[in-house]
Amino acid sequence: MTKSIPIDTGALRRFDSIKTLALISDTHGLLRDSVTEALQRFDLIVHAGDVGPRTLLQRLEAIAPVVAVRGNVDNEFTSLPSTELISVNDQLIYVLHDLSLLNLNPAIAGIAMVVSGHSHQPKIDRRHGVLYVNPGSIGPRRFRLPVSFAKVACHEREFVVELVHLDQG
Repeated sequence: MTKSIPIDTGALRRFDSIKTLALISDTHGLLRDSVTEALQRFDLIVHAGDVGPRTLLQRLEAIAPVVAVRGNVDNEFTSLPSTELISVNDQLIYVLHDLSLLNLNPAIAGIAMVVSGHSHQPKIDRRHGVLYVNPGSIGPRRFRLPVSFAKVACHEREFVVELVHLDQG
């Protein structure tokens, strides 16, 4: 059962004037050249866990600001939070690795988008006015699933999300 209490937004990380953001997950230490090139045009990168070595985050931070959470195999990243709540252009985004561990009601909490990873299965869904996005995996290809991420166009009070499938190169 999910909790239905509002979230304290006092220590919220705020990102304003963001036009585009990239949602990525499950790199597992692999950052392909095609991914690095594709991420160059984004104002913010949100990583939903299973990062790999710390150097991978540093490479992403050289491209754009990064918000990242710890995944189930991120043993090196005890300093990374297991969840993160951020504000992008005054809209709340909740990030966690495994959607099955969501322990709140995003609609009641005023969250516009929930970002998760873990399954490596890219998916965009809307429930009760909340976008649920799993960008898939940009790391090692698994289970015949595509190498993918999600791009988000940030309009005034609306996120427009699209899945991007990449070649494995």
